[in-house]
Amino acid sequence: MPFIAFGTGSKWKGQDVTDYVIQAVETGFSHLDTAQWYGTEDSVGRAIHDSALDRSELFITTKWSGLSTIPEAIDNSLSKLWLKQVDLYLIHNPAMVHDLEEDWRSFEKIKEAGLSKSIGVSNFGLPLLEKLIKIAKVKPAVNQILFHPYNYAENKELLEFSAKHGIVTEAYSSLQPITKYPGGPVDKPVAAAAKRLNASDVQVLLAWVKSKGVAIVTTSSTKEHLEEYLAVADLPDLTDKEIAAIDEAGAKGPPSSMSVTFSRMKENWYRNRYILGPGLLFQFCAFLFIMTRS
Repeated sequence: MPFIAFGTGSKWKGQDVTDYVIQAVETGFSHLDTAQWYGTEDSVGRAIHDSALDRSELFITTKWSGLSTIPEAIDNSLSKLWLKQVDLYLIHNPAMVHDLEEDWRSFEKIKEAGLSKSIGVSNFGLPLLEKLIKIAKVKPAVNQILFHPYNYAENKELLEFSAKHGIVTEAYSSLQPITKYPGGPVDKPVAAAAKRLNASDVQVLLAWVKSKGVAIVTTSSTKEHLEEYLAVADLPDLTDKEIAAIDEAGAKGPPSSMSVTFSRMKENWYRNRYILGPGLLFQFCAFLFIMTRS
């Protein structure tokens, strides 16, 4: 499985992603990630069909999201993707599981029938993954989870258990320290590593994920960002000291939602003060007044 995948969930749900998937493939992505829930399988299929790459050069992941029975879901997914076989088929979320053993047997039949080369899970915590390992005839190949420095500590045992059993951990939303929690403790060690490597903060975060032996699902509509992501593979490794600093900062937790709001307002004010002038300044001062009164 390629180290990094182009994802078609999150902001892409229900949209036609054909052009964006083609752009990702042309930029260098060979792993494409979709799901029954995303509503993007049909346009991913069109992109695969229109791609200049041979099918054997692409790695395709999709997921059963509980919207139909498992046999119906895999048949529909393959039809929409214009494929006879996917490379990886995942249970999208444990909330969709009716009976773990029964559902996993259905997945094992999918692998046995050659409809997917490998089978796995997504969003499984340690207790459920331990339970699955005990009843599985075929172990899950992958567990795809939300993973970034701020939740590393709580997922450390899960990563260790997965590695012990040969299960690849695959991360999504690894850039949340930048996109969701700016101004947090992780910013400083990430910036320091970025300066040493002459890299972006985004690349350092992805390099940190890589240092944990974790694969990545990410996305963007711009070619420049896609190139930025792929360039992580060519970066020198983070040092043990840099990794430890990010770990330690992440263990302090992300900033509160109020401080994130404050950080974004402050950033926007500094960026736009010469353009928007008094209006945004008034908004910023009003926010400070509310903060001091609460």
